[in-house]
Amino acid sequence: MTALEHCTDGPSTETPRPLNICLLGYRSHPYCGGQGVYLYYLSKALVEAGHSVDVISGQPYPELDPRVKLIRMPGLNLFDEKHPTRALRPRHLLSWTDFFEWWSKLTGGFAEPYTFGRRVAKYLRRHGRQYDMVHDNQSLCYGLLDIEKTGLPVVATIHHPITRDRQLALDAAPDWRYRLLVRRWHSFLRMQIRVARRLRHIVTVSKQSRRDIVEQFGVAPEQVELVYNGIDTEVFRPQPHIRRRPMRIMTTASADQPLKGLRFLLQALASLRPRYPDLELLVVGRLEEGGATEQLLHRLQLQGVVRFVSGISNREMAEYYASAAVVVCPSLYEGFGLPAGEAMACGAPVISSDGGALPEVVGDAGVVVPAADSGALEEALAALLADEAKRTAMGECGRARIEAQFSWRLAAECLVEYYRRILGEKPGRPRIDSATREAANPPVGERGAEAA
Repeated sequence: MTALEHCTDGPSTETPRPLNICLLGYRSHPYCGGQGVYLYYLSKALVEAGHSVDVISGQPYPELDPRVKLIRMPGLNLFDEKHPTRALRPRHLLSWTDFFEWWSKLTGGFAEPYTFGRRVAKYLRRHGRQYDMVHDNQSLCYGLLDIEKTGLPVVATIHHPITRDRQLALDAAPDWRYRLLVRRWHSFLRMQIRVARRLRHIVTVSKQSRRDIVEQFGVAPEQVELVYNGIDTEVFRPQPHIRRRPMRIMTTASADQPLKGLRFLLQALASLRPRYPDLELLVVGRLEEGGATEQLLHRLQLQGVVRFVSGISNREMAEYYASAAVVVCPSLYEGFGLPAGEAMACGAPVISSDGGALPEVVGDAGVVVPAADSGALEEALAALLADEAKRTAMGECGRARIEAQFSWRLAAECLVEYYRRILGEKPGRPRIDSATREAANPPVGERGAEAA
């Protein structure tokens, strides 16, 4: 049973004024992960609801609807530098922010959320009065507290607490040296926890994430508003002209991120091959040369069976979903489960782990198995591969579930209602409770200027 906690307390006959909203993202390119996807679709839905939206982003920059203004907030972007040790210039020594970002990268840290926060707080001290609301996308930087002190209302989305990622990386670490590197990389979490506890308004995207934020970050439950993500059902839709390949399994995974659970799917695939010698796996993600996944592929003798693709568009992704017999989401933890929702929107049958919020998205329209259990994955895959009628019926149920319960329009409406409550304005539409939500039916340009 999915739910949205609340949108308003009652109907209103007044036409509410449009809001000026500033969205923040410290790195937002859609091919870097879900944060860029969130910024693109949320900003687009807010504009379509009649509001004015600016996005302030660090590199790599987002793709945005042409109606959304992009304000570029460049940092050193050291992860795109071939030789980051040589990236420091004399002028950077005059800036603590630049120097700290460089020094942190050299010592194994990740300072981008912190340094982005310093830059954006400085910018908004000069230009922030034009906005009704500042909405951060998971940077959880000290700069947000500075912005709040200026009187600007601040909301922060936490997709899930990164403490989960850190623990899974520590569990998978081969030795104490690697564990030290993991802890150093995740040192920004101290900042995120402190900021989350002090912020007045937090949004998250699933019940599971809300429970984890309360438990892992020590945030009071009443600070956290639940607003589910949406799925683009126009791009991610059934494509009858594309034939499903009966032996193609598909997944999306960063190949060497333990969190994504790819190794358990590879183990299940190796066990299935004697029965299904034509089986193939398409992985949307980049294979790291010499990494743990490549080594596992060799041990399981799957080099010729698994194909990796990366840097593809949403439309290409939808076509891949449409070609798959089964889509598998084996993650050990997901704060929402966007790939599962996109696959279901394309009419693909989905097998998902029970990691994090995935069961909230999949519901009874897919098969849910225990996380980190390759045997359960193998069994579920065998059952679906042998039953085409069941795969077809499951795909139809999945599409219907996404259309009925997950919509960016509804997410934007409920966020705007939340903004208005924070601002003390009257509600603009009737309350939407969980029962109403359960039954509800539901390339890109940029413009803007460089920020100094």
